[in-house]
Amino acid sequence: MAKESVKARQRKREKMVAKFAAKRAALKEAGDYAGLDKLPKNASPVRLRNRCQISGRPRGYMRHFGICRVTFRDMALDGKIPGVKKASW
Repeated sequence: MAKESVKARQRKREKMVAKFAAKRAALKEAGDYAGLDKLPKNASPVRLRNRCQISGRPRGYMRHFGICRVTFRDMALDGKIPGVKKASW
């Protein structure tokens, strides 16, 4: 599980990206790279990292579910994800 400070930093970046999205798009459209450079660094969507919504784990992220593989496996075995069951043949 990721530290709370890392998860908080990620949430802060997500808010900042959403806040400056329209302004970034307008500056990019106008070609004002000096204006883009003056925006906060955390306002750039490139700085975001896909993290598990439950544990905050950055690796093994499953985009369709929004969680990591470890959490996915635990939830699937507990029957908390509808339509998913362990394969056997």
